Amino acid sequence: MTLLDDSFDPRITGTFLLLLGGWLSWLLFEHVKFSRKYKFPPLVPGLPVLGNTFQIPSIDQGPYLQKLGQKYGEIFTLKFGRSYWVILNSRRVAQELLEKRAAIYSSRQKLPMAHDIVSGGKRMLLMPYGDQWRRQRRIMHQILNSSQRRTFEPFQDIESKALMYHLLTQSTPWYLCLGRFSNSVIMSVVFGRRTELNDPHLSAVYRAQEEFVPYLMPGSSIVDTFPLLANLPLLKRLQPWRRKGDDLYQRTLQVFSKLVDDLQESMHNGTHKSCFMSELLQSEKETFSKAEVAFMAGTLIEAGTDTTRTSMLELIAGTAMYPDWVPHAREELDAVCGANAERLPSFDDIDKFPMIKAAIKEAVRWRPTNSQTGIPHALTKDDEFEGYRLPAGTVVTWNNWGISHNPEDFDRPECFDPSRFLDENVDKIAKGHLGFGAGRRLCVGSDVAANNLFIAVSRLIYCFDVEQDPAHPIVVDKPFPLSAEAEPYKVIIKPRTDAHRELIFRECSEAA
Repeated sequence: MTLLDDSFDPRITGTFLLLLGGWLSWLLFEHVKFSRKYKFPPLVPGLPVLGNTFQIPSIDQGPYLQKLGQKYGEIFTLKFGRSYWVILNSRRVAQELLEKRAAIYSSRQKLPMAHDIVSGGKRMLLMPYGDQWRRQRRIMHQILNSSQRRTFEPFQDIESKALMYHLLTQSTPWYLCLGRFSNSVIMSVVFGRRTELNDPHLSAVYRAQEEFVPYLMPGSSIVDTFPLLANLPLLKRLQPWRRKGDDLYQRTLQVFSKLVDDLQESMHNGTHKSCFMSELLQSEKETFSKAEVAFMAGTLIEAGTDTTRTSMLELIAGTAMYPDWVPHAREELDAVCGANAERLPSFDDIDKFPMIKAAIKEAVRWRPTNSQTGIPHALTKDDEFEGYRLPAGTVVTWNNWGISHNPEDFDRPECFDPSRFLDENVDKIAKGHLGFGAGRRLCVGSDVAANNLFIAVSRLIYCFDVEQDPAHPIVVDKPFPLSAEAEPYKVIIKPRTDAHRELIFRECSEAA
């Protein structure tokens, strides 16, 4: 006891208390000043310091935010540490802020876990405005803009024929056939190679993406609540979030780099097919690191694979549950392709099937899975909106699930009803919903996705009947499972007639 008393120095304690008090006073002063200057939409109550960090569920965040919207209104606020997230729950406010004010609402929040750690700062999806984003966006636009539609059509044609054949023969579960189709289209254009059923590279892409997507959700990582944790001077093995994030980054980089390495080897051997990545690798106009090239390729593969696959999942479930739209669509299809299965629908028919195009838009709206809470935007300067004043840096995202199920935005939103999109914008895939994003961050590949879906859906509805399994009714009260290799629901897909069966054998077997 004497030793402790002898070593006690009240001056040190006094200095410490003085510094602590000064720091707390400064924090209080800054909080008062901030609160007087800015006014956020209703703030969901949370814990001191942590805010709402541990309130957000790890899955099905869309339905959870929908319930919060019903309680707190059209626009409300979540707080994670010192970061404020404004959640938009109607098309009205989403269009007003993300589209009409896109100039200041289109950057990205700095997500330390998803962007810096898991993606190594290289995923264009999460890049804030800047030179790196502009360079990669320019490259992406070269391959995915609407003028490149014809480049994709031969691949979309052959892969959709293969899809029809695979669905007919049922040698592989139907949901895996959808993933192979969508992946093979983008792989053919980007890497000059097709994807086979049960292709190991596709499984690797799925695994990397399925681990990455949850980090886009609000409150998904303690590192996003306390960004300083991302730069702690401790050994990484002592930081559980770094171990997990760094491991996912390395595995993701390995998956993407393997595709690039295989292409470079075939280029060296003179056995490659000309493709987007071979042209980029041979170009002397752009200089990117090997990791940047790998992530650019991976971004294309991820986006090209999952948008089409998940939209097809929604459409098949919607068709099985709400088939009333199918006779109308088949009137259009039979008038052009023959009521007795004379030929498959083609891209030349695209303007003759408005119901098919409306069904595609409804599929994107109806049950969003990957983008159920949107991809967060960040405000680049202070802004005022309907009595609220938001500071630069505020995260603004739209509750895609909630908006898609808002009866004020969509009549009978729980129903799969393509007729809601039979209007003057039926030809514009991204109009009337927020499934492809909003403002300047609108998905650059939306036109390619529209063509993917058009050729697959028109042939599917022309050739097959889609029905529920009476023993296993489809349940859609929450998003379908994220895993692409797990059965999302039971469904029966069978040839419409014997004539349609013969048509598939005649025109599609070679493609498969």
